[in-house]
Amino acid sequence: MRPDRRHFLRLSALGGGALVLGPAFWRNAYAAPAKPGPGPYGALAGTADARGVRLPAGFTSRIVARSGSAVASTGYTWHAAPDGGTCFPSGDGGWVYVSNSEMTSGGASALRFDGSGAVVDAYRILSGTRSNCAGGPTPWQTWLSCEEYSGGRVWECDPLRPSQGSVRPALGTFAHEAVAVDPVERRLYLTEDSTSGRFYRFTPSAYPSLSTGTLAVAKVTGDPLTGAAVSWVTVSPAQPASQQSNASQSTVFNGGEGCWYDSGVIYFTTKGDNRVWAYTPATARLEIIYDDDLYANSPLTGVDNVTVARSGDIYVAEDGGNLELCLITPDRVVAPFLQLVGHNASEITGPAFSPDGKRLYFSSQRGTTGASGNGITFEVTGPFR
Repeated sequence: MRPDRRHFLRLSALGGGALVLGPAFWRNAYAAPAKPGPGPYGALAGTADARGVRLPAGFTSRIVARSGSAVASTGYTWHAAPDGGTCFPSGDGGWVYVSNSEMTSGGASALRFDGSGAVVDAYRILSGTRSNCAGGPTPWQTWLSCEEYSGGRVWECDPLRPSQGSVRPALGTFAHEAVAVDPVERRLYLTEDSTSGRFYRFTPSAYPSLSTGTLAVAKVTGDPLTGAAVSWVTVSPAQPASQQSNASQSTVFNGGEGCWYDSGVIYFTTKGDNRVWAYTPATARLEIIYDDDLYANSPLTGVDNVTVARSGDIYVAEDGGNLELCLITPDRVVAPFLQLVGHNASEITGPAFSPDGKRLYFSSQRGTTGASGNGITFEVTGPFR
């Protein structure tokens, strides 16, 4: 999330204020949505490893935390129902993986790793909240944890130490799912997990402070399968947009889920129609880059949390389907990257890469028993491109 030279090269100015969007997704305007095909890492192994994970050749998994059990030698008990998560550099060569708890008691916890990948600490970073589902990182290195219920709000947390997050009511009151920060235009984008959900945009009054600002929802004009235009309708942060007097002026997104910013593009998913979307703020253009209904036998169903690797591959977790973590390549091919075996009543949550891009973290929210108190958090290492 931290802007770097590679990021700004991808958004190089052409002249006259125009921007060229560098990732391969955008070099071919109005390209067809992603279709099934072979992935860059080859087929998954025929059988799962000892931890129930099917992976491509060269990749290995390990379990770093289990719900209800102490994390390594820290003495800290890992939370139930691990959901959305991401990684932050810790400043000492290591990193921190944060994870929400989608329980009535809510909250979020963190795992701290040293430079070798060993777990050296675990602690609580948010308490006293409810149904914390996904969220998102900020460029100023905080974690935005989202409450998923009709009165849900966003909480800003310090991932590097035991702490208590601060509520950010200006970001809206609704069934929050995830949030992504655009550090170029200095705005936040939020998804709503509801059949009458909207796609929200928050413009801070004094970025990066999230105390005050303007909340708006998307109005889509045109066909997003070929590229649609987006305008924005201002709404109150006091209640869901669907309950406000100007609700008919905005577009419904059925079951908003994961949301992630990468190189000038906001990627988000909607589970109600199994779609992956891409919104480009610089051009106000919205596109569907994956739709489960377009191709027979497509591997990705039940789209949920999303993250983007350094390669530009978009990783999408399944809530349902056959418990796969799939990827969509920049040339628009969708393929499974891993599968959980024996976790039939669970879902894959919280995919996130370590800051160096060499390790992938995710959870099985309810593990092999289907009970929220039996979640398992994994790490995968291997030759990520």
